[in-house]
Amino acid sequence: MAATSPSHSHLHAGYLTATPNPLSNPSSNSGSDPPTPPASPRHTIGVGGAAAGHRYQRQMADKENGTAAPRLTRASAKRAAAVTAVAVAAKRKRVALSELPTLSNAVFKQKPRTKKASHVAEPNKATSTRRAPSPDLVDEEGDPQLCAPYASDINSYLRSMEMETKRRPAAHYIETVQVDVTANMRAILVDWLIEVAEEYTLVSDTLYLTVSYIDRFLSAKALNRQKLQLLGVSAMLIASKYEEISPPNVEDFCYITDNTYMKKEVVNMESDILNVLKFELGNPTTKTFLRMFIKSTQEDNKYPSLSLESMGSYLAELSLLEYGCVRLLPSVVAASAVFVARLTLDPDTNPWSKKLQAVTGYRASELKDCITLIHDLQLNRKGTSLMAIRDKYKQDRFKGVSTLLPPVEIPASYFEDLKE
Repeated sequence: MAATSPSHSHLHAGYLTATPNPLSNPSSNSGSDPPTPPASPRHTIGVGGAAAGHRYQRQMADKENGTAAPRLTRASAKRAAAVTAVAVAAKRKRVALSELPTLSNAVFKQKPRTKKASHVAEPNKATSTRRAPSPDLVDEEGDPQLCAPYASDINSYLRSMEMETKRRPAAHYIETVQVDVTANMRAILVDWLIEVAEEYTLVSDTLYLTVSYIDRFLSAKALNRQKLQLLGVSAMLIASKYEEISPPNVEDFCYITDNTYMKKEVVNMESDILNVLKFELGNPTTKTFLRMFIKSTQEDNKYPSLSLESMGSYLAELSLLEYGCVRLLPSVVAASAVFVARLTLDPDTNPWSKKLQAVTGYRASELKDCITLIHDLQLNRKGTSLMAIRDKYKQDRFKGVSTLLPPVEIPASYFEDLKE
């Protein structure tokens, strides 16, 4: 883990501190001492006495032990949310993470986590030669929530949606549209947003939609680097409203930037994003396909369900950091993540199968470029110092999958076409 730097925000048992945003003030000295936190209730933990401190410790312990709420139906969740909305807002534990460095070797301080195209994908082998996926997307005794009788139609609809121009970012928007924003700045922003999503316990679908909105916005409109963090929190605000039962409010997102941006600025940026996206918010993401592929290919019970899901999610989130994955279709990234996940859990067995080929509609040879990209990300061959995802998936609730490594080289035989 990278050494702690005074240029990053700190979470202590008694207060929160944060340094000025260098994107907002490029001349700021990142080596100066952090300012004394203001005497605000939001910058203190335990100002109400020992009871508040104990609540904070219990929250941290619950996260460490992987405590998770039982899955609720939509109706019961809404009833529960209506009763506890005020209490949930009061209990939220927030942290100021305002800094977005611009240097290529800059990185957020990583605190220990014990708490819980043109506008279409570039032509490639995976998209141009893809066969129709198998209608057998769930087994006969599968989860009824997968809507087995409609699975084939749902899959076909999602596949057509992911190809639509209006739902896709441009393949090379950093080079063709942006002047003041770089791929490294984008990666730093996404890494920080992953921490924000963890802090507010947002569902993973919210994170994927957030990154999708950011890429689509930046594909259409040039942005000054001082507004990049504002774009990030505003996109997450929209995604939260779309996915969450009880989303954070505007003030929460202002606070998470250490009040670098005011409520009016976030609301105005939210409006800009919606207009640029033409209110097309419901596009399928890598998570959409990943969930479907993993659920429908565990027929052999060879891979522990939770380990495979955690490993697949870990690899898919790593792809969010990589600007090179923007040009790839979400289904391609999801299928490649499943390949590398199975390779990591069982290196001696070909990770691709006829069932996977039928369900995804891709041959392993068609996914080779994306598989190699994700494999390199997992081995950190670029030497990135952004560690939010790796720290997140070290936790016991994710089976510590980020500590597992695949073979250094993928056997060429694994990319050979399977015999029918």
